[in-house]
Amino acid sequence: MPTADAPAALSAADHAQVMAAYGRAAEARARSLGNRGPIRFGADGRIDRAILDAYWEHGFYVLEGVVGPQELAELRASLDEVLARAPAAPGATLDRQGRPALGEGILKSPYRLAKPLSDPLGGTSKNNGRHPVAMAAPSLSDGAPDWTVELLDGNLHLSDACLRLYGHPGLLAVAAAINGDDFVPYNEVTFVKEAGLGPSVAWHQDGTTHWTAEDWDPGAHGFNFMTQLYPSTAGNCVWVLPGSHRLGKVDIKTLVATSGSDRLDGAVPMLAGAGDTIVTNRQLVHGSFANSSPDRRITLNAGFFPRKRVLGVTTRRLNGVVETYGEDRIAERARILQLAIDARHQHFPQETPYVYRPLAGREDESRWTEANRQALLKNYNQRDMFI
Repeated sequence: MPTADAPAALSAADHAQVMAAYGRAAEARARSLGNRGPIRFGADGRIDRAILDAYWEHGFYVLEGVVGPQELAELRASLDEVLARAPAAPGATLDRQGRPALGEGILKSPYRLAKPLSDPLGGTSKNNGRHPVAMAAPSLSDGAPDWTVELLDGNLHLSDACLRLYGHPGLLAVAAAINGDDFVPYNEVTFVKEAGLGPSVAWHQDGTTHWTAEDWDPGAHGFNFMTQLYPSTAGNCVWVLPGSHRLGKVDIKTLVATSGSDRLDGAVPMLAGAGDTIVTNRQLVHGSFANSSPDRRITLNAGFFPRKRVLGVTTRRLNGVVETYGEDRIAERARILQLAIDARHQHFPQETPYVYRPLAGREDESRWTEANRQALLKNYNQRDMFI
């Protein structure tokens, strides 16, 4: 008999029907939250307080129309080029066309592949055991590929368009409003949910370091920007439990058991249009279902932390390396922000560039040049920071 830990297998078509019904019931709730709209500034030049209030209440906010048509087209073309150069299978050196896979000189493989419609993480010890319950894994139709790309690691040195987006002045102003002017970077990845193929990401909360801290708060583990290159629908998107970022560590196994399946009671889809950016608190209970829908989703993630939550913290990374984050280590990783700001300014000179306070006056150290592509940007993700 199937259990919450081992969901019954459905065909992809049946799974799509179940998800469509689940989505219809939740879409109205999602749109009634009042947490969506364009980036707005108050008379003081700061982000509109109403945006922040809605973010802190629900744990996410949909910033509409962040990416314009030209930039959206550039991002799509750039990511399609990177995806086309993916290895044909894990460990392969050639792509599906027989060409060398992208990755020469890159220390950490840019590609994470998975079986289509599978759940690579749920019920395993991966990611520090953050995904305690497996999601439904629909059966594949004939002719499906053996592998699909589920994640790209290191967006900024894979794509100049992604680097430019990272320096977006409106988004960086939002980062400062949430985490303080001295905010620091986390990492940048692309989630790929190809239509009818995309694997699930089992329910979880991000962050490992501060759950039991005496000064824990709803923003202790920072947030992610999630920029959508295609519409984020109930069938392909990330789902969340609104407000769960304020509850501390949540018993996800009990939530699934109470709900009777991986379709959690009270969850809502983070609906968004192409070019929208969702601000998502990392402490929200969130996850995504296998994408049995006909709609592709590609999401560019960029995470940020409050500096006070990183400075002096010792962590063990997923690769086992133990690090303590001092001022120099933080500044080294943060230089990529200044590099991105300059790259964007060169490409979009009509915009007023963002001023990143911790590096103000040191802009000349991180100008966007071909020399700095090699010296600063290549393999920059070896300096990602994790809490």
